[in-house]
Amino acid sequence: MSVSERSTRARKRNARKDFAIAVAVVAGGMAMPGAFLMQLAQGESESAQVTQTAPVVPAGKQNGPAEAKPGGTRPTTPAPEPAQPDAEAQKAGAQPALPPAPAEKTAPPIKEK
Repeated sequence: MSVSERSTRARKRNARKDFAIAVAVVAGGMAMPGAFLMQLAQGESESAQVTQTAPVVPAGKQNGPAEAKPGGTRPTTPAPEPAQPDAEAQKAGAQPALPPAPAEKTAPPIKEK
């Protein structure tokens, strides 16, 4: 038996192994959806059920959160404050919630050639 015959046989054996692995993978891939479809056909599908739970009442409140109303305004406690108080409030000593915005950085104009 020559070297070329051995390599030819080895290639054929490897090709058969690769083909067998590919067939097994495809068969396994087809079995999963097939089993699922059989369950659907037999009517054994399971569905999730939502259960009602008691609403969680935040600490310090007696009756829980406010009811949501479509198109209504959102109740806020305490009322929101602006980030920058108006000039009169600043004169009275109110501090801004945010630092002032940085000045815009500008570069020298581009010279035409």
